[in-house]
Amino acid sequence: MRHKIFKTIMVGILVVGAVFAVRGISSSQKETAAPPPPQKKAEEVRVVSAARSGIARSLDLTGSVEPYRIAQVASPAEGPVMNLRVWEGDRVQSGDLLLAVGRKKGIDALIVALREDLKKEEDNFKRIQTLVQADALPGEQLDLARSNLEKAKSQLIKAEETMGDYSIVAPWAGVVSRVKVKDGDFVGPRAPLIEIYDPRSLVIRVAVPEAFSAQIRNEMPIQVTLDAFPDAVFRARVLRLYPYLDARMRTRTLEAKVTDPVDLLPGMFARLKLQLEAVADAVIVPIEAVIVTPRGKRVAFIAKEGKALRREVVTGIEEGGKIQIIEGISAGEVVIVSGNEKLTDGTELQVRGGGSQ
Repeated sequence: MRHKIFKTIMVGILVVGAVFAVRGISSSQKETAAPPPPQKKAEEVRVVSAARSGIARSLDLTGSVEPYRIAQVASPAEGPVMNLRVWEGDRVQSGDLLLAVGRKKGIDALIVALREDLKKEEDNFKRIQTLVQADALPGEQLDLARSNLEKAKSQLIKAEETMGDYSIVAPWAGVVSRVKVKDGDFVGPRAPLIEIYDPRSLVIRVAVPEAFSAQIRNEMPIQVTLDAFPDAVFRARVLRLYPYLDARMRTRTLEAKVTDPVDLLPGMFARLKLQLEAVADAVIVPIEAVIVTPRGKRVAFIAKEGKALRREVVTGIEEGGKIQIIEGISAGEVVIVSGNEKLTDGTELQVRGGGSQ
């Protein structure tokens, strides 16, 4: 009996050991067959080399051609317009006759009245002279009569000198831009007659926004394009800056003088590119290479030995899709310009394309 119990116990022990041995083998096989962890995928990026070149910051503006020297010729007196000699577009020289304003009828009546006054004073002088000689009047009366006679003579002479019509002449050489009357029109004193402008005074007048008003200086270079000459670019310079801002528009007026030969006309539309700042030798990269972080820092990534390296940068002028790097990147370094939005320092890279700018 004891022998059977012992035998049963031994068989149980052997069965349990076999089960654990099988499980151990299975577990070992599973551990050996487990796949390796997946490798992190490299980020695809596009790169260019930082270059050394000149860069400038410009301001684009629009304006119109206007003369700053204009004469508004007006009538000196009342009368009819006579002998109109000029029309719009005519060139005139200083002193050229433009037209006349008639006044002969009015002055004729005045001269008749003055001649009658003079005749009265002459008769009065002779009468008083006779009485003074006869001691009927004191000598002072003769002096007073002589003074009145001379005054009447001078008034008549002055009126006779102005018998002619008013002749209106050009104050200086220029171009007639407007004729506001025609022969036969009756005008009053200070009525506008003719407008003349000096073609040598033509400038491009521009309104500069307040944000840039303090950055502009006289003699700054400007590039100008005109709709009348669409295929040409003309050189110009800042001729004059108004010393105040327009209170309503918040703009400062600038006048530019075109230095290249061109036939300008008042009213022409002009486009201007004003160079505000320039650096002749700068490190530049495409503007896409620079990222602004949520904290306001500017960073860029360079590609080196298959990895992304993060750099904080100091930037300068931005113009035409390029940006100046003052600090953080050197000329010749390979800069990431596409695919850089999610990069971190040390990210593995797969470069697509690349080269110089």
